[in-house]
Amino acid sequence: MDEVEVKNEVKVVVAHSERATLRVGDVFLKVDADQARLDAEVEAMALVPVPTPEILWRKPPVLALAALPGTTLGRLGGPSTGSPAAWAAAGAAIRKLHEAPLPPWPARGKPLEELTAELDGECEQLVSNDVLPAALVTRNRQVAEAALRPWTPTFTHGDLQIAHIFVDDANEVTGIIDWSEAGPGDPLYDLATFTLGHEKHLPDVITGYGTDLDLDLDVIRAWWSLRSLLVIRWLTDHGFDPFAPGCEVDVLKSRM
Repeated sequence: MDEVEVKNEVKVVVAHSERATLRVGDVFLKVDADQARLDAEVEAMALVPVPTPEILWRKPPVLALAALPGTTLGRLGGPSTGSPAAWAAAGAAIRKLHEAPLPPWPARGKPLEELTAELDGECEQLVSNDVLPAALVTRNRQVAEAALRPWTPTFTHGDLQIAHIFVDDANEVTGIIDWSEAGPGDPLYDLATFTLGHEKHLPDVITGYGTDLDLDLDVIRAWWSLRSLLVIRWLTDHGFDPFAPGCEVDVLKSRM
C-alpha cells in the first residue's frame, strides 16, 4: 500500500446502532442520526474555554472535525500511557471547564428520582438475568448511593471518557472531543468518568484540578459504580465487552 492509500485509509473509530465515527486521514467524520446531538456538540464547542477540534464542515447527519495533535492518556481496559504531569494537565483543563458559565440549555441528565429508579431497575435486571452475581450488584448499589444526592451544577462534558482528552509531549492538553452530552451537571461525574478504570491516577487529576475545593472522593467512587452498573447491558447489546480485563465489571469488582 503506498503513502497516499495509507493517508486516505478509512478507519472505524467507534460504531453502533446510534452513531459512528470514522477517520479518513486527518479528518474525523461523525455520523449521527440524532440531529439534536450534533447540534449540541457544535454549540458546546463554541462555548467551552478549553481546546476542541476544528470544525471543517457540517452536512447533517455528518460532522467533519480535524484530528487533534497529541495522544490520549490510555484507554479503558488498557495501561495508562500518560505521565502524572499529563494527568494533572487534564485535571486542570477539566477544572477550567467546570468554572465556565453554565450553557443556556437545561441539564441533559435524568432527574435524581428518575436516575435512582433506573439504577434500581438495572440492578434487578443484572441479577435476574444472571449477568452479574447478586453480591457484586448489591455491594456496588450500596457504593453508588453516595452519588445520588443534590449537587450544584457546573458546565460538564457529560461523557468525559479517557479517550476524549488529548495531551501532547509537553503535557499540554491539545483538545477535548465528543461534546454531544455537554450541559449543566455534576462535576464529580466528569472526574469519575475520566478516571474510570484508572483509579491510581485520581490523585494526579485532583492535583491538577485543585485541592482548594472540598472534593468528596467517595462520591467519585460512587459514580464509578453507578456508571458501570448502568452501562453493562447496553455495552453487551452493542457489541462491546464490559467483562474485558480492566473494564466495567472489573471496576465493580474493585469495590468488593
